[in-house]
Amino acid sequence: MTNSPIYVTRPVLPSLSEILPFLERIWGSRILTNSGPLLQQFEANLASYLGVEHLTVVCNASLGLVLALRLYGITGEVITSPFSFVATCHAIRWAGAKPVFADIDPHTLNLDPAAVEAAITPQTQAIMAVHCYGVPCDTEGLADVARRHGLRLIYDAAHAFGVRKGGQPLVAQGDLSVISFHATKVFNCFEGGAIVAPDLETKQALDRLANYGIVDEVTITDVGLNTKMSELHAAVGLALLPRMNEIIAARDDIANRYWQALAQIPGIHCLCPPGQPGHNSYAFPIRVGQDYQLSRDGLYNKLREHGIHARRYFYPLISDLPAYRDLPSARPEGLAFARPAAEEILCLPLYPDLPAADQDRIIDIISRPC
Repeated sequence: MTNSPIYVTRPVLPSLSEILPFLERIWGSRILTNSGPLLQQFEANLASYLGVEHLTVVCNASLGLVLALRLYGITGEVITSPFSFVATCHAIRWAGAKPVFADIDPHTLNLDPAAVEAAITPQTQAIMAVHCYGVPCDTEGLADVARRHGLRLIYDAAHAFGVRKGGQPLVAQGDLSVISFHATKVFNCFEGGAIVAPDLETKQALDRLANYGIVDEVTITDVGLNTKMSELHAAVGLALLPRMNEIIAARDDIANRYWQALAQIPGIHCLCPPGQPGHNSYAFPIRVGQDYQLSRDGLYNKLREHGIHARRYFYPLISDLPAYRDLPSARPEGLAFARPAAEEILCLPLYPDLPAADQDRIIDIISRPC
């Protein structure tokens, strides 16, 4: 192998010249955390970009999900997807609640509202749905189920930065939505996240929970955590945010190139058509069918032989992990669509500066694997 490795993603960074003025402000103020001036500016700019009024920035999305559940006192059952990154279920457990798995829609790969409704018991308190690959959930269907059963609806919107549905920000759906700014995401602050709130009162409550429950020097009203974002991370966000339209457009161009090259290959099913209004091209997942020359894992290994690190995203199912497989809702017969998705889907490398020559290497191997 003579070519350099190609990884499934590569973080976008602001230039040093873009970040330096923010660092000079930090060094000048010596305010490093605790909702400093850059954090406040970042929250305002971010809310404006996303088209929402209120959000609380946190140090990572996993703790954002924990705070969302803690805010509403959720300690009972939370219906969620087994087809997600493990942080979704871990957050439910860390909040003191109980995950219950429901099956996914075979087309969107998101929670199926009918499966959610079938999983509701007297102990159910919330639904935690995931916008997988940034593809919107059936928000209307889930909202209807939540409303009729008196449940909280929280979205793990880790993949959904900037996504719009029907012209409206997707992250404004539900009671709360939590976005990730991890290094692998469309928009990153190295680490970070945000909880989108429906009103100022909810945002202020989240702000308190993110800072130990502190109101003032002598008043602590809640059992909170330390989930604040530092000024350094906010600086990265402020420097990168003005470039996001350009970055998402570049991602869409790469996704379109994959689609044009791979969509007609027998057994390769491209799942996220590019050019959809409001999408962010977070990932390029393909489904490897039985009529392809290799299995999904066979293609995964073939790509790795050539230094291409695609990802079986999400594999294994969360419900198959030791911490969760003993749950009654983890039984395979209840997850008829989630299980084959985990066994057949492969996410190809996608990032804004993926060189055309590298993408050609990937396309060539998939087109002629044997």
